[in-house]
Amino acid sequence: MKVSTLDLVDPELLPGLEMLPAFTFNAETLGQIRQMMGLRPAPQAEELGCVMERHQLPSPEGHEVLVVVYRPHDMPAQAPAILHIHGGGYVIGSADTMSLASAALALELNCLVASVDYRLAPDTVHPGPVEDCYLALQWLHAQADAFSIDAARIAITGESAGGGLAAALALLARDRDGPAICHQHLIYPMIDDRTCRESAGPNTGHHVWTPESNVFGWTSLLGVPAGSAGVSPYAAASRAEDLSGLPPAFIAVGALDLFMEEDIDYTRRLTRAGVPVELHVYPGAYHGFDMVSDAAISRQARMNSLAAFGRAFNCR
Repeated sequence: MKVSTLDLVDPELLPGLEMLPAFTFNAETLGQIRQMMGLRPAPQAEELGCVMERHQLPSPEGHEVLVVVYRPHDMPAQAPAILHIHGGGYVIGSADTMSLASAALALELNCLVASVDYRLAPDTVHPGPVEDCYLALQWLHAQADAFSIDAARIAITGESAGGGLAAALALLARDRDGPAICHQHLIYPMIDDRTCRESAGPNTGHHVWTPESNVFGWTSLLGVPAGSAGVSPYAAASRAEDLSGLPPAFIAVGALDLFMEEDIDYTRRLTRAGVPVELHVYPGAYHGFDMVSDAAISRQARMNSLAAFGRAFNCR
């Protein structure tokens, strides 16, 4: 018998469950979901209140990676910057779907935000998506003078699968001795494929992102069954054995989110490895709860997030 957890959901977040379509992601529904997401045109720069630029980066493999840059009109010289990686279970989403959020973040922190449009699974399996993000990180560092940003204050962030890619990117940059990252900001990150092989807790994973969708997302990214032996930590960051030397982290997740346990465990392991971490677990919150932006708990989550960026940039 399927257990209902609606009584545990913060009442202010209940309207969000009506707004979000109850899709189960699979090979049959993926095309339809992508089509629906692509029906809304991306906002233009004048709608966003900041400068917006689109850059096509040539990759060593011969494809191009789109990076959309957002800058406040009055951004100071040597401002910090954020590389943003969108969510979508590794199988949907784009930089354009997050235009409003990216522009708002740039304006609120008076910094540059660069959003990378990495290739999606299952069309592109690992390591394609994280390599696209690494290319964007290298480019952003190389363009520091051109954009008048401080290369020592570049953070990475993402939500859900984007948080998973951000965590993997931090590992990849460390292991390649790549561009410096001052802060990793992980919003309900999707970081452990082994969650697919374990039974979720009785209160998690009932809303928005379910265990069934999780299996499809991970299998699409990996190209092999989720939970298989030998999965790379650059695909699933929780697979990394050594977490030392990573950038300070901020991790936020809802108490009803399927990813709660894996995110808490990653926090614990980062702390054990000597990495400073700030963790927030929000009661009554499901995956993607902050889309109900006027709920008190979403406003609190936003304040916590902005404050953490400010501390990382030493500007708040």
